[in-house]
Amino acid sequence: MLNRLAEVVAEARSLEDLTRPLLELIEAATGFDSVYLTSIDRENSKQYILFSRNNQRMHIPEGLEVPWQDTLCRRALDEDRFAVDDVPAVWPDSAAARALGIRSYVTTPVNAAGELYGTLCAASSRHLQVSAETQALIRMFAALIGQQIEREALMANLQRAHVEVNAQAMTDPLTGLANRRALMVELNRAVSLARRTGGTLHALFIDLDGFKQINDEHGHDVGDAFLRAVAERLRGALRDDDYAARYGGDEFVVLATSADSGHAERIRERMEAAIAGRYELDGVMLEYPGASIGIATAMADEGADALLARADEAMYVVKRARRAASGR
Repeated sequence: MLNRLAEVVAEARSLEDLTRPLLELIEAATGFDSVYLTSIDRENSKQYILFSRNNQRMHIPEGLEVPWQDTLCRRALDEDRFAVDDVPAVWPDSAAARALGIRSYVTTPVNAAGELYGTLCAASSRHLQVSAETQALIRMFAALIGQQIEREALMANLQRAHVEVNAQAMTDPLTGLANRRALMVELNRAVSLARRTGGTLHALFIDLDGFKQINDEHGHDVGDAFLRAVAERLRGALRDDDYAARYGGDEFVVLATSADSGHAERIRERMEAAIAGRYELDGVMLEYPGASIGIATAMADEGADALLARADEAMYVVKRARRAASGR
């Protein structure tokens, strides 16, 4: 048993990998008809059978959900009575024990991170004496299971933290849009995809004309609020497969695909209409005339940097024309 236990602990990669062999060892060591691991949901007063091992005399199925208040486990924990060889005499009012035909029973709590997670149990329809050695064995196995639960919880927390850190590294903290780093990753992917599939990819470079004046007249808090509002309007104007990013400062980039190059101008018009208009920002009302938007359509064998540079150049052409039209 010790050799097998060492193998199980060394090879287990999950709670199930660890628990199932331990249930087999408990069955072999004790002769109980059913051995099982439970989890307890005290908030909803439920107990669940996670993993079980049964013989023909008794069957406690995995996935079984029972009211916590009626379980032998709750009674055992409340009364500090973890081994009983005559359940009908000790707990005659237990409907669960009667339904399952349990006569002998042993359990121990499974704790993880200082909290009650569930129980490790063995039950039999026969009268079986539960030795101190048996109880010690089950307690040891419960401790191993608790450690595995803690490891898995730690790994899950680390994975979530890793995802969050990666997301933060690719997100502009002010607007919540993708940042420049994320944009370049997506732009390279989109260029490669368009090249393979023959699709048409457009890059729109957006510069918020007059942003410095907004900052100078109303302060940086209003300026930041304006950038957030623009980002929100861009989101609302995007189609499902469009992509928006804050390139830096008052510059944004939108990537869009279409079936034909003629669609590019309609995309620009949609973005222009979304950005222009009235903004109510921290008690300040702005009538914003609009942004300068340059658009470039990817050419065959053109890289991401070259496409973005052409969109930036097209934006400056638009900006000069807008300035000339306004007389500035």
